Amino acid sequence: MYDIVVIGGGAAGMLAAISGAEHLREQGNTSPRVLLLEKNEKLGKKLYITGKGRCNLTNASDVEELLKAVTVNYQFLYSSFYGFTNGDIVELLEKNGCPTKVERGNRVFPVSDHASDVISALQKELKCQGVKIRLHCPVQELLLEKSEGEYCCNGVKLVSGETVRAKRTVVATGGCSYPSTGSTGDGYRFAEAGGHHIIPLRPGLVPFVTEEEYPKELQGLSLRNVKLTMRQGKKVFFEEQGEMLFTHFGVSGPLVLSASAYLPEPGKGRQKAVSVTGEIDVKPALSEKQLDERILRDFDGAKNKAFKNALDGLLPKKLIPVVIQMSGISGEKKVHDITREERQGLVQMLKGIPFTVAGVRGFSEAIITKGGVSVKEIDPGTMESRLVKQLHFAGEVLDLDAVTGGYNLQIAWSTGYAAGIGAAR
Repeated sequence: MYDIVVIGGGAAGMLAAISGAEHLREQGNTSPRVLLLEKNEKLGKKLYITGKGRCNLTNASDVEELLKAVTVNYQFLYSSFYGFTNGDIVELLEKNGCPTKVERGNRVFPVSDHASDVISALQKELKCQGVKIRLHCPVQELLLEKSEGEYCCNGVKLVSGETVRAKRTVVATGGCSYPSTGSTGDGYRFAEAGGHHIIPLRPGLVPFVTEEEYPKELQGLSLRNVKLTMRQGKKVFFEEQGEMLFTHFGVSGPLVLSASAYLPEPGKGRQKAVSVTGEIDVKPALSEKQLDERILRDFDGAKNKAFKNALDGLLPKKLIPVVIQMSGISGEKKVHDITREERQGLVQMLKGIPFTVAGVRGFSEAIITKGGVSVKEIDPGTMESRLVKQLHFAGEVLDLDAVTGGYNLQIAWSTGYAAGIGAAR
């Protein structure tokens, strides 16, 4: 009989095992029996690919700022975010030989820029805490038993047929994003077996597919310091400045991924009939008047040039043909023949290049999963189920998500830590 069994060796699962073993020892259990089960051949498989392999492990902003970055159920995270902070995960990693650094936007990375160093540090701590790890060990189902009219969880049954009994069980199986890393939605099945409600699953932090074809012409072009405004009908639901990328199917990059976190749920109420559109301001530092003056200065020095040859100083080369087409001004037209109205139309277009969202890419390209186990059925202090005793949940399997920048991993660390402590009580 184990004290705690944790299903899933990702960020949340490793923290749950670490904190569970540590807390049991603090309570006087000199040799806690904590088992970490992972279906893959190694721990932290999804961590290896986060931040393009560099692992944006948290964000260095204060806790209140972290909570503001959470787009769904942020109130649920107050207890866990304050119980295990961004400073705590940094301290844990650095203690185990993984120094960190802070970059633009308060993003925290390992100094080495290698996600493998984060995982090595966590493995070192797991070993230090005496956690037993079993790899290649998929779980078939939870051992749910009814006692005095209430369900309780007494461990797990493995796909191999083996039964593993435990006083407490933590489900930290991740979501459906990047299924190649083993995130195949097992946790939702386990949760439903215990009567939990699953908020519908959608890809989160995911690129947009556009109705327009012009992004395909711009494939590979990255724009820095642009402002993206997203609207549903007339209502603005996202507006931020940063970096974005054009692709063969639409738009991607940090700005777009963050915008997708706020994307209205399709088909909810009247939303199905209202289109979602975006506008890219390629010169957000300039007002329309200032941009017009800048274009006038450029035009003054190129009066006898064709319009298509007069934008080099203003725009990336790849963007110029698309802008010319959208402006409605002939590329062959001499600059001195361009009217005031045409120039002002160009200014307005550069302050809001439009696109229409036709959809989003799938789970295979999504950084996180939106939706999951309803947090109304989970105790925010211990992460224990309100429906099934001795069963805890942590990480992406829960209906919690945030924008890009290290916030989602902080959700995993904090809820994992809380689940471990809760399971050790």
